[in-house]
Amino acid sequence: MLYKAFYGFAMGICLRYAGNRYEAAEIMNQGFMKVFTGLSKYESSKPFKAWMGRIMMNTSIDYYRSNLKMAYTDELEKAEHISDDNELPDKRINYQELLHMIQQLPHGYRTVFNLYAIEGYTHEEIGTMLNINIGTSKSNLFKAREKLKKMILKAAEISDNSNGTHQTQIVAINAAQLHLSFLNNGIRR
Repeated sequence: MLYKAFYGFAMGICLRYAGNRYEAAEIMNQGFMKVFTGLSKYESSKPFKAWMGRIMMNTSIDYYRSNLKMAYTDELEKAEHISDDNELPDKRINYQELLHMIQQLPHGYRTVFNLYAIEGYTHEEIGTMLNINIGTSKSNLFKAREKLKKMILKAAEISDNSNGTHQTQIVAINAAQLHLSFLNNGIRR
């Protein structure tokens, strides 16, 4: 019953960190095993959903660590100054389209992006959680944003060039709007 009741919530968290639905299901099932085996550690004075969400996020990070050798990137110490320039279209992006784009990011970029832009962790905290240095965290965030920007621009270009067929325009949003987009779809810290 617990699995059925919280399946959507847990899958939503895992989808943000996973590369596809199959990988997300694998992470989610590992997370549920941790929930079931750790139920005796749950403090009933705290919200259950927050406790479970933390387990799903940590399971996603553990999955990242186990696949770290495939997702390593080089450092970019100066990635601190990331611009949010306004050269992108200014309409809102659909949640499902954004999620699909995030899933296309390389695993390391995707994990850092989620922890920083969605969960609100600092680069120092991310470095500790993922066993990487701060420069690697900054580099991965910078590269994730650049790749997302290119995907958004490409999707907008495809939409603009369509020959009379209706396609949803995809456009950029800043980190605050991104955070709100995830919150409005039932995903909370």
